[in-house]
Amino acid sequence: MPWLLGACCFASIASMRACDTLLPALADEFSTTVGQASRVIFVFAVAYGVFQLGFGPLGDRYGKLRVIALCALACVIGNGIAFFSPTLDWLVTARIVSGAFAAGIYPMAMAWVGDNVAYGERQVALARLVSASVLGTLAGQWLSGVIAEWVGWRPTFALLAGLFLVAGALLLRTARGGASPAGAFPRGRPALLDILALPAARWLLAVTALEGAMAFGAIAFMPSLLQRHHAASLSMAGGLTAFYGAGGFVYSRVAGRLLRRMGEPGLARLGGVSLCLGFLAFGYAPDLVWVPAACALAGFGFYCLHNTLQTNATQMAPSARGAAMALFACVLFLGQSAGVLAAAWVADHLSDALIFAIVGPGLLALSMVAARRFRR
Repeated sequence: MPWLLGACCFASIASMRACDTLLPALADEFSTTVGQASRVIFVFAVAYGVFQLGFGPLGDRYGKLRVIALCALACVIGNGIAFFSPTLDWLVTARIVSGAFAAGIYPMAMAWVGDNVAYGERQVALARLVSASVLGTLAGQWLSGVIAEWVGWRPTFALLAGLFLVAGALLLRTARGGASPAGAFPRGRPALLDILALPAARWLLAVTALEGAMAFGAIAFMPSLLQRHHAASLSMAGGLTAFYGAGGFVYSRVAGRLLRRMGEPGLARLGGVSLCLGFLAFGYAPDLVWVPAACALAGFGFYCLHNTLQTNATQMAPSARGAAMALFACVLFLGQSAGVLAAAWVADHLSDALIFAIVGPGLLALSMVAARRFRR
């Protein structure tokens, strides 16, 4: 079961990040700017965020594994449309469909972990799930560039469609054959508005939205900066950016030891410092030789901070964990959509390096606020 959940999460995150490296190729294909082409990232994030609100309660009522499997199968449609898209508007529509159904995968997987793993062991269990998302990030950013350079950008979406089909079908068969999952819809569960009425939940959701806006807004423009400033090819830009995911993978391997030594406040502070140094080094690296270390440091820092936030989010409303995690993911990716829009404006009108000069210190300040709250 865990490996099937991981496969669905891998495909979901790979689909989300696949267009990061493709932005210059899409801009050339459809005769537009990189900022305009970034709509394919923006609309995915909006759809991903908004549709969480429906899939969370469905997961609580009908079973999280069934919802994950059906959403994975529906993602085949979105990626199929993307493969055949004749215009940028068609591709934008395809990304809306993909984002809408991908919304029911990773957050429901986190909620399933929350239902089945005690809190003391949950951050480590979620770190293992993070491994799947990190590998998805690596594949989405790097392989999409390699594929685009050799055979064009369209086969990326055909590959994603096939992966969703296999993983979703296998998980659906497993979910049908087993008992109802833990955490099924209970009577008297809090509604989304009831969760928002909790002060601790509102604080956590606000911090998460800011984190999503800054971190994901910057990540989306990492490959294009390498291509603009360092004349990197599509595959090279994707491969270098993939070190961001490599940093996250390192975090997933050492999360348990770090948590025991530093606690949640220390882990959040470490994340902020690493993000700040990594993003500043990336934005102003004088040579490509510095880029892998900068990306890995930023990726390590992001997962230190983000996994601490999402572990706390699993306790926002234990009786409706699916709805709570859906709300968490909703604000994260609505924040991402706003961050991508803002970063696109900065890239088109000012300097794409300035994105990282703003985001690095901003995430450092946010992590210090979060660490103080966790300490209390």
